[in-house]
This record gives sequence, structure tokens and C-alpha cells, in this order.
Amino acid sequence: MMGKKIGMLTLALSAVSVSVHAANVEVIHWWTSGGEQKAVTVFADEYNKLGGDSWVDSAVALGENARALTMQRILGGDAPGAAQFNTSRQFEELIEEGLLLDLTPIAKKEGWLQFIRPTSVLDPCMKDGGIYCVPVNIHSNQWLWTNKKVFADAGLQEPTTWKEFLQVAPKLRAAGVIPLALGGQAWQERHLFDVVMIGTTDKAFWSQIWDKKDPEAASGDTMRGVFETFGALRQFIDQGSPGRNWNDATNMVITGKAATQVMGDWARGEFSAANLKADVDYGCIPGPSIKPYLTLAGDAFIFPKTDDADLENAQFKMASMMLSPQVQAKFNNAKGSLPVRDDVDMSLADACMKKGLKLLENTDATFAPANVYITADTNGQVDDLITTFWNEPDMSVDTALTIFAGIIDDAE
Repeated sequence: MMGKKIGMLTLALSAVSVSVHAANVEVIHWWTSGGEQKAVTVFADEYNKLGGDSWVDSAVALGENARALTMQRILGGDAPGAAQFNTSRQFEELIEEGLLLDLTPIAKKEGWLQFIRPTSVLDPCMKDGGIYCVPVNIHSNQWLWTNKKVFADAGLQEPTTWKEFLQVAPKLRAAGVIPLALGGQAWQERHLFDVVMIGTTDKAFWSQIWDKKDPEAASGDTMRGVFETFGALRQFIDQGSPGRNWNDATNMVITGKAATQVMGDWARGEFSAANLKADVDYGCIPGPSIKPYLTLAGDAFIFPKTDDADLENAQFKMASMMLSPQVQAKFNNAKGSLPVRDDVDMSLADACMKKGLKLLENTDATFAPANVYITADTNGQVDDLITTFWNEPDMSVDTALTIFAGIIDDAE
């Protein structure tokens, strides 16, 4: 009798082993700079080490291009196995249309709700009780990166506020240095605008605009000051800015061609790749602001729904791998971001990361980015206004305010 049972079990196990096949999981992402490639390689290597399934890398330059391609592929019936988005409402419609894999089974098994922090990076993944994405890091945008030797040679102090920047910038230019390295792409111009906005106002005003969508605040004196400060920065960039990639702008600071760059904490990966030391060779100034704030945003991966059981198993395995403590530490140290779980070894954190960690521990100093509160369509309208205002200096602040208030008034 026992032999018969063992025989049946053997047959059952054989059937299971036969039904499980390796899958190639195509992963679309926009991590193409040197530092970013090192980070995504951590994910790919760690996944391939698990055996069986394989990471098939599909890198696409620029986030908007990668997201557009992913949407086209999913809607066209040729979905990738996984794709990068930001922790925002960017993939909300895919969830609503039932096109994404519900990760709830593995999330419950591994206790994601207990260890993922802050909850704001997981919230955009959740809809009607399901979990449809994996947040893999915490990124903050509000950093002014500096070349310390440039400032020392010019006999100038690094600015900690936008007011101080506008005071030292003419002196930097007089010393033959580009005061502000900027990649002239719409997303980078919007990034600079948002950093100026929170750096010259405060968390309450940010909420008044993006969360409460107050058109009066959007057209008021405080918002006027934001547009005026933002517009004043145009004179301190160089003529080669249009079309420049963000990492090329970072390299201008690394090489001393430019004194500063406004960019998110992912720029740290470029300085690290160049073997420069934080707060020794380069500076990282949060804000810039009298009272610095940092956004709690990041990157997340979605897994399009499939009728291929082997691919679905491989997708669950990839989601689990991305959140393992060891992979979180290795990936985020390479990426220049913070892990979404606080039980990982961060002994390798440098001076800039420690500044970020200190601010992120203070809930009063953190806030959610604009795209958490507004739809992708509204966000696109703001992008269009900001890039037009930046590139057409003839547009008055009054005109910009009127358009901006209209967008906020219609925002969903």
C-alpha cells in the first residue's frame, strides 16, 4: 500500500516537474546611464542566479519613451514580462483595465505591507485590495550637486538657498564657469521647476496646489515668485543645454565645466562611478532651501497579465527577488537611492545618502511628488507649460500664471 502511495507521489512530482519550464522575462526600463546600468545589472544578475528563468534586458532611453513603448506593447497584445514606472498614477489605467498581474498572493506570503516603507511608495501600487506593482527604491529629487574645487578656486561658498544661488551665479560665470548645468529636456526643465517651487515655498503650499488643486493659490503672489525665480535661472545655463541628457549634465559638474546641477539622488551613482567622494570632491545640498524638503518617490515595476503560466511564475519570482534584503542593499547602493525596507545593511552609505536618510526620518521634511495627486494627462499639461515658459522667454509670468491656474482648476 505504502509503495503504491510513493509511486503515485512520484508520478505527481514528475507531472509537476514536467509542467514547470524556464521563461525569458523581457524587462523594459529607462536606466541607461553608467551608474544606472550598474544598478540594473544587479537586478539582472541576481535574478539569473536563481536559475531557470532569465532576465532579458530591454533598455529604452528616457522615461517617457520607455513608458509609452510599454503602454503600446500592452495595448497591442505584445506585453513585456515586466516594465519600469514611477511610484505614481502613471499605470492607474492599466490596473483599472485589468491588464496587470495581481501580486497580492506573494505580497501576503512575504508580508510586504509590514516591511515596505514609507507607505506612500506602496499606495500607488494598491487598488481595490490588490497590489499591482513592486516599489524598488526611494528617490528624492531636491538636490543641488556641486563641484567643490570650482567653488574653492572661485573663493565662493556653495549656496544653500535659491536666493544665495542667484547671488553667487554671476560670480561663477565671471570666473569662467557655467553656473548651472541643465539637460534641456522637458522632464529636466519640469524637475528644476518643481525643485524651485518647493525650495521657495513650503510643504503647505505644495499641498495647496497639487493635492487641494486651488486655482487661487495657483495664480497668486507665491506662485508668481516661483515662476520669477525659475525664469531667472535661464541666464545661468549654457547654449549647449537643449537636448542634453541628465548624466551628461552631471559630467559637466564632475569635470568642473559647470559648478552645479539640480538633479535627483540618482546623480550620486555618476559621481561614484567617477570615483569621487561625497562631501569631499562633490557637494550635495538638500533643497536648496532654508528648510529642505525631500519627496518620497521612486521606481516601481509592473508585471503585465499573461496566460502563460510559466511566465507568470517567473514574474512572481522576479517581484520577490527585487524586494529581498540582500538585493535591496546591493541595488540601492549602486543606484544612489534608498531601499524600501529598513532592515537591510546600509553600512556603505556615504555622506550624501546619510543626509537623505536623516531628512527622510523626519516626516515634516518629506512630501509626495505632484504626480501622486494629478493624472498623467494633467501632469503632461504642466510639463508642456513649463517647457514652453522656459524656452520662450517672451512668455510673461502673467501668461504663465493664467495658464497654470487653468490647468489646476481643471485637474483631476
